[in-house]
Amino acid sequence: MSNFEPNIIAFVCNWCSYAGADQAGEQKLDYPANVKLIRVMCTGRVDPQFVMNAFRGGADGVMVLGCHPGDCHYRNGNIKALRRFEIFKNMLGQFGINRERFLLDWVAAGEGQKFQKVTTEMTEKIKGLGPLVIRGYVESEVV
Repeated sequence: MSNFEPNIIAFVCNWCSYAGADQAGEQKLDYPANVKLIRVMCTGRVDPQFVMNAFRGGADGVMVLGCHPGDCHYRNGNIKALRRFEIFKNMLGQFGINRERFLLDWVAAGEGQKFQKVTTEMTEKIKGLGPLVIRGYVESEVV
C-alpha cells in the first residue's frame, strides 16, 4: 500500500477556492497532483449525487471547497452546502464509504497556502485509508 497514489476529486467554487488554487499556483506552492479540480459556480450547486458519482467513478476521496460562510457570492450557497453535506457525510457509512473520505472546507481566494494545506492533508489521509472498495448497491450503479 506504500505505492498507493489516491485519486481525489475536488469540487471547487469558482469565486473563492478555485481562485485559492490559482493563487497557490502563482505562489509556486506545490500541492498533490492526485487532486483533480472540478470548477463549479458555487458549492451550493454541488449535489451529493455528484459526490457519489465521483466515488463510483473511481475517486478514493472527494472534497468540496467553497467560500467561507458569510462570503458566498450567491449569499448563502455555502450554508446550503454545509447543511446538505453534514447530513450526507453521516449517510456515507450506509453506502460502505468511510466518512473520512469526504471533506467540506472553506478556502478563500487569497488563501493559496490554505489550499495547499487542505489538499495535502486530504491526500495523506486518503493514503492512510488505502484504496476505496465499494460494494453492493453503490457498486452496481457504476455499470
